Amino acid sequence: MTAWFALTQGRFRQAVEAAQRGRAVAQSSRVHVQLIAQEAKAKARLGEAGLTTLLASGKEMLDRLPYPDRPENHFKVDPAKWDYYAMDVHRIAGDDELATQYATTVIRDNTSPDGTELSPMRVSECRITLASWRRKATWNRPWNSAKPDSKHGRQSKSTS
Repeated sequence: MTAWFALTQGRFRQAVEAAQRGRAVAQSSRVHVQLIAQEAKAKARLGEAGLTTLLASGKEMLDRLPYPDRPENHFKVDPAKWDYYAMDVHRIAGDDELATQYATTVIRDNTSPDGTELSPMRVSECRITLASWRRKATWNRPWNSAKPDSKHGRQSKSTS
């Protein structure tokens, strides 16, 4: 809990340290996997490298554990929740390609055949990630000649 509190309070270095201390105690468990996710989120916010390797270690550990008996429990990490965490880490780190891949997977895995969203908050955040990526992709196209109006923060068409 210390790592999560530090993360949500913006104390990212302390979140990393708390997650690493917790991982030393919680070997090969869902708690260990959760702490890897917390560490990755904090490191992403700090702009640190090595996130893909860290996330891979969490995924490998998760894959060795039995599927949780109550995946809806906030403290139980299951594969769908892990993909959501990975999407979040890559989005924060600015790795839009991986973030969008994970977002698409999370939406697919959390939507039933009749269209019911199984995890509406997760799906909503993934949609925001995809919309943000689409906006960036559109904005960065060479034909886009719109430039910000520095005085008012508006967008205007270039006249030059």
